[in-house]
Amino acid sequence: MLKLRDELPMDHRLAQVYRFGAGLGGVFLLVFGILGLVGRPGFLDTQGDRVVGMSSNGLLGLLSVVVGLILMAGAVIGGTIASWINMVVGTVFVLAGFVGLMIISTDANFLAFGMSNVIFSFVFGLAVATFGMYGRVSGHLPHDNPYWRERHARYAAGLRGPAGPPVVLRH
Repeated sequence: MLKLRDELPMDHRLAQVYRFGAGLGGVFLLVFGILGLVGRPGFLDTQGDRVVGMSSNGLLGLLSVVVGLILMAGAVIGGTIASWINMVVGTVFVLAGFVGLMIISTDANFLAFGMSNVIFSFVFGLAVATFGMYGRVSGHLPHDNPYWRERHARYAAGLRGPAGPPVVLRH
């Protein structure tokens, strides 16, 4: 049985993509969250203050800092963990965009979402999720890809020589 840490070697080139995506997204969210908290906006203010072209209140600033720290932790850990964190955070942001769109002009808008926040949630969520899925989700993964090997374990086992490294098949 394959363990989560064994699925992707730490020095695999895909790990750098996951780290970069998590780090870049984490830094942006940290900056946005800190700037949103600096002006001391109302914690649940439905209008919010303008920060980097978006509206923010205390709760959104705090959530941004927390999620930014989670992404930064993923960037530090790297590997499959960073990939999963990117995919989960990306999915949450896309869903938050839909929820924000539904409640944008209501009293339930407790994160002070404006249309720019909704658009950002969709774009940011798709970008971060794409970083997390890179090299994992495709119909044409190369045969030396660790995710292809896991999905095709019986075939991949036949590619190994008696004592040598796995044979790479070319299309």
